[in-house]
Amino acid sequence: LLCFSFVSSSSIPTKIGKGYSLISLEETPDGGILGHLQVKEKNNIYGPDITNLQLYVKHETQDRLRVHITDAEKQRWEVPYNLLPREQPPTYKQTIGRSRKNLITVSEFSGSEFTFSFKADPFGFAVKRKSNGQTLFNTSSDESDPFGEIVFKDQYLEISTKLPTDASLYGLGENTQPHGIKLYPNDPYTLYTTDISAINLNADLYGSHPVYMDLRNVGGEAYAHAVLLLNSNGMDVFYRGTSLTYKVIGGVFDLYFFAGHSPLSVVDQYTAFIGRPAPMPYWAIGFHQCRWGYHNLSVVEDVVENYKKAKIPLDVIWNDDDHMDGHKDFTLNPTNYPRPKLLAFLEKIHNIGMKYIVIVDPGIGVNTSYGVYQRGIANDVFIKYEGEPFLAQVWPGPVNFPDFLNPKTVSWWGDEIRHFHDLVPVDGLWIDMNEASNFCSGKCQMPKDKLCPDPKGTGPGWICCLDCKNITKTRWDVPPYAINASGLQVPIGFKTIATSAVHYNGVLEYDAHSLYGFSQTIATHKALLGLEGKRPFILTRSTYVGSGQYAAHWTGDNKGTWEDLRYSISTMLNFGIFGVPMVGSDICGFYPAPTEELCNRWIELGAFYPFSRDHANFYSPRQELYQWDSVAESARNALGMRYKLLPYLYTLNYEAHTSGAPIARPLFFSFTTFTESYGLSTQFLLGSSLMVSPVLEQGKTEVEALFPPGTWYNLFDMTQAIVSKGQYFTLDAPLHVVNVHLYQNTILPMQQGGLISKEARMTPFSLIVTFPAGESEGQAKGNLFLDNDELPDMKLGNGFSTYVNFFSTISQGTVKVWSEVQEGKFALDKGWIIGKVTVLGLSGSGGASALEIDGKPVEGIRLNASQQKHQDGGEKKSLMVQIDGLNVPVGKKFTMSWKMGIKA
Repeated sequence: LLCFSFVSSSSIPTKIGKGYSLISLEETPDGGILGHLQVKEKNNIYGPDITNLQLYVKHETQDRLRVHITDAEKQRWEVPYNLLPREQPPTYKQTIGRSRKNLITVSEFSGSEFTFSFKADPFGFAVKRKSNGQTLFNTSSDESDPFGEIVFKDQYLEISTKLPTDASLYGLGENTQPHGIKLYPNDPYTLYTTDISAINLNADLYGSHPVYMDLRNVGGEAYAHAVLLLNSNGMDVFYRGTSLTYKVIGGVFDLYFFAGHSPLSVVDQYTAFIGRPAPMPYWAIGFHQCRWGYHNLSVVEDVVENYKKAKIPLDVIWNDDDHMDGHKDFTLNPTNYPRPKLLAFLEKIHNIGMKYIVIVDPGIGVNTSYGVYQRGIANDVFIKYEGEPFLAQVWPGPVNFPDFLNPKTVSWWGDEIRHFHDLVPVDGLWIDMNEASNFCSGKCQMPKDKLCPDPKGTGPGWICCLDCKNITKTRWDVPPYAINASGLQVPIGFKTIATSAVHYNGVLEYDAHSLYGFSQTIATHKALLGLEGKRPFILTRSTYVGSGQYAAHWTGDNKGTWEDLRYSISTMLNFGIFGVPMVGSDICGFYPAPTEELCNRWIELGAFYPFSRDHANFYSPRQELYQWDSVAESARNALGMRYKLLPYLYTLNYEAHTSGAPIARPLFFSFTTFTESYGLSTQFLLGSSLMVSPVLEQGKTEVEALFPPGTWYNLFDMTQAIVSKGQYFTLDAPLHVVNVHLYQNTILPMQQGGLISKEARMTPFSLIVTFPAGESEGQAKGNLFLDNDELPDMKLGNGFSTYVNFFSTISQGTVKVWSEVQEGKFALDKGWIIGKVTVLGLSGSGGASALEIDGKPVEGIRLNASQQKHQDGGEKKSLMVQIDGLNVPVGKKFTMSWKMGIKA
């Protein structure tokens, strides 16, 4: 039985203590300021106060401000600087008991974008935007505020900020948000990595991202900024609409402010600090199929064959733990997945460009005849409890958990991955259960009177069969403040590693818990890079600040319901803000069982997730996309379009890798002043200008979609346009139709698609050029990145990449389309050509004159003009002009032009 023990919050005052006084302040040699804070009045609520604090403030870049507060006399736990590289604050004890020079008496400290101001007694600070004077963060507490002054104890830290009511906040995850992407006042936001299913609403899920973006419309101009509290300890964040309070159970206050002021520039600045999103191999942008319960290799072979027969694109086939011997990492089941047959299968799929990925869980089976475990023990790589490897239970039964903070563990893990890759040449790894998940709680030992797990395999595998006792003897197991863990205030060691367990160098699990998946991701990335020097692909469930630099993410165990379909959009958009843009949910739901109609609608949405994978539970009916004829048809439509868009999606991955820009974005990223879109959670953009408006409700054959002002063209039928003043439109959406619209002023590169990305990648390109409908003057632009996607680096300058900017104008009846090419040799060597150009929204009603390319008339190429239909477009008419039969090398700059005729 589990006993929950915590301090009742009803007996605790809402305002704890009187805060701190600033007793000195001085300049530092690196251009920062260093202060000494002293507690005003001690109390013992949640433990004794730390008497002396060190305050360090620095404008680290022109658009990033850091405010770091820690114990002035003793080093405290912080996110390790080797895991997340950043500047070190001044050393501890520097401010205590020595003569002071460079003392400052001013109350403001300005950089280029921010002003940091403060009051001394009680100490409080405010961060203001210099350009418009807006207060972005203000910790000072007035009598009427629902929060108090700064609190800093060993196991309880509290800091708050006032907020204006018109600020829209996003972030603070990972959680499933029923109210959509905007933070919702008085919803709970708890951050502590936990293996509870994503069907749990407003609860701490698999990742911890203590960052939020704040978007405000100030006099018709949009201003966004972000605030990161870089702290890995468990925390509750209370958002009340007019204020936000952090209650953290350890570590330090390490606050970073990012100035923006557009949402895109906020994410640019944030990922410049935490690490740019990982480059993905081209095939990873394709479609993935997985299932827990592919009992043997022949089932997997059938799945691949059935996708091919159904003519549904498929790039990657996955195995959950079915391929393993007894659920043990880095093993093969000799009966169900015999190595010779598996190698023959992999050779066959590799030859056509398909890939294979398997799961790896962190728990290593305790088994003296198991080589991975033997080598782990020999290298002393496991997390310890009372001097022995901490015993837990996961799928193999009893397990120990590798300590990825230990450099020896990272080396051992790399060796095990190399051994396994020699056994099975997998193309990427899926790391799951890394919150870490444990089927038991407390201090466990092997049972004396039964086998664990039961070799007969009766009952579900997640029932704890070890002999376990609760651990309540330390303040790390039962901290004075109980965060709202699992949404139920369960003990923080519940079904995970005991929080008094010890990592390398004496680090407590209490502090490092939420970094477990992050540290495993870094170790796995290092191992994969070292294999063949290829670009790694990793999918991880648990994430932290910076995980996107190494891995993709899926949103965990969802359910085949219409609600879960809707929630998936908000979680996906949040991860774009978190710097993990390669993200998606299990298409059709992980838990049983989607209806046929739901699975139709889910692939229509999921085909446009950045990471697109169908995955199902062992106990679910089969739900591959070919299982229903109707779903197969929807899949051919939606995935058919995805595969035509692969060059665009891959270019978005390059933009993410170089600037942090999310692949899937809320509409307000492009339409920053369009306040109607600030809470919109049922539609999204891919890149800056491709909008997806899926059906998210049962029985609907129409969708109400919000269109920001301008002209939008239906990507599936480019003769159809919507001219919006910023309103909702009712769109037809019969069962096999998903609405995808392309915004004006865009040039979209596409190819002809295919069933595998490798073949789709070599088809001719087409360019879609969009102008505002019927305007006589206009301009459009787009871009394209191409490279050898096996190289670890995704960049220009290595001889294996090409970057193209496309431009177009319409002016005085002349249409001009041209390109500028950087490093064209790679594209020329590959033989990529543009075979078709389609221009939408041209004014006039007549035909088009002869085409010129690079100033010379071109014979034998027709320009086909056709009328476009406008929804709510008023009197204006527009034309679509298509130019087929081109043979223009992508890798060489070109200019093409023609004149539009006007019929009287």
